[in-house]
Amino acid sequence: MFSKGCEYGIRALTVIAEASKENQKIGIKEICKSSKTPESFTAKVLQNLVKRKIINSQKGPSGGFFISKDLDEISLYDIVDAIDGTDIFTKCGLGLEACNAQRPCPLHDKFEIVRSELNTMCRSNTLADLVLGFHQKVYER
Repeated sequence: MFSKGCEYGIRALTVIAEASKENQKIGIKEICKSSKTPESFTAKVLQNLVKRKIINSQKGPSGGFFISKDLDEISLYDIVDAIDGTDIFTKCGLGLEACNAQRPCPLHDKFEIVRSELNTMCRSNTLADLVLGFHQKVYER
């Protein structure tokens, strides 16, 4: 449902968040190794997240990526918006420009429900929730 960039960004953010909980910065190579994401693409996504002030970066030998905010303050919605924008929550599921409540596509009402549930889920889950879930369900397998 999310773009590859968003998927990679979310996975990389969980790794950065873990390091940040220990007051450490983490480099792109280690992030990509842990999150199993491609380095050049992930680096571009992370630079965008720095510009959007979701994460921070510091150059130099003791540099790397880190998060200075409380992980509970960063919602999944904030992350998706920073990487992909909000089209996933608003646009026609079939990609039709003219689709709206007055001129709905054949799946408009069903997509409306899905978009609403996705929006609620993204707004009600934080980076702290993702970190906990990833390490309990994904990386510890």
